[in-house]
Amino acid sequence: MTDAATACCTDARFLLHDLPGHPEGRVRLERIAAQLERDGLAARMHALPAETVDPDLLARVHSPANIRMVEQVAARGGGYLDPDTYMVERSYEAALAAAGGAAACTRAVLSGAARNAIALVRPPGHHATRVRGMGFCLFNNVAVAAQAALDEFGLERVLVVDWDVHHGNGTQDIFYESPQVLYFSTHQYPHYPGSGSWEEIGAGAGRGFNANVPLPAGVGDAGFARIFDEVLIPLAERYRPQLILVSAGYDAHWTDPLAGLALSLAGYWRMATEVVALAGRLCAGRVVVALEGGYNLDLLGLAVADTCRALLGDAGPGPDPFGRTGWPEQPVDRVLALVKRAHGL
Repeated sequence: MTDAATACCTDARFLLHDLPGHPEGRVRLERIAAQLERDGLAARMHALPAETVDPDLLARVHSPANIRMVEQVAARGGGYLDPDTYMVERSYEAALAAAGGAAACTRAVLSGAARNAIALVRPPGHHATRVRGMGFCLFNNVAVAAQAALDEFGLERVLVVDWDVHHGNGTQDIFYESPQVLYFSTHQYPHYPGSGSWEEIGAGAGRGFNANVPLPAGVGDAGFARIFDEVLIPLAERYRPQLILVSAGYDAHWTDPLAGLALSLAGYWRMATEVVALAGRLCAGRVVVALEGGYNLDLLGLAVADTCRALLGDAGPGPDPFGRTGWPEQPVDRVLALVKRAHGL
């Protein structure tokens, strides 16, 4: 891999976890890969194969009982961790590779082998807590990446930006008492999994290092722009992260079938470019994006392609056949006031 490259982690093992008819299936990655090829973006990024996650690293994020449970369910041919979260025979293998892929991207960026990276991994991860998988997630890929940065590179401050439409309760749970990870989440609320109130700001040494922006249905581009400008950027500038990780769900788009926020592709482009610029100002451009949700298959590849363009430093996004929602956006004044007061902004 050449210096100053954008790395892209893909691996055939991510396709092994699949249940026909379930919204979180292998076709999500297949559609993304096809779009990146069509747009010539795959050729512009350096392919980074996933590594099977190191068992000791995984055990610093998830309990031994949790890891054994996932392994055992796969060994008996599959099953369900909860009504939403399926497993098949190869799901454990896929989950180990997904967590390892996020860690591999982080190592590439922190070692200087890549400027930034995107981990196109699945199963997704941000709902997986220390003790259980849930919400389509088996192991927490972003949490594993953050732990690798802390343990292997001696980092002291990692910022996780979670723009999935669902609250990343697992990432919050794992780092809730740690000042070494500032977790920032925008999400529809109340919505699955029910957590993510603005009052959840961390505990113990981690108090103040957990920032939730819970949003009513209908918040879109204008609201997210204000949230980034008035909350995320000031928090990040105060925290001075040494690495930024992104839990990148694309289910806050107005066409997504599983939620009700109103982002457009233009809104996602703004968020991606803002995070890349923030990393450029604060941590030498070091940012790793990891795929989470997003269930409109016609939209997903376009959205991921634009995130890749942002990482590559392109001047603008790709085409947007969807445009913006025709419904009026909901205001964010009240939630912004509550979050800013909670975090002294």
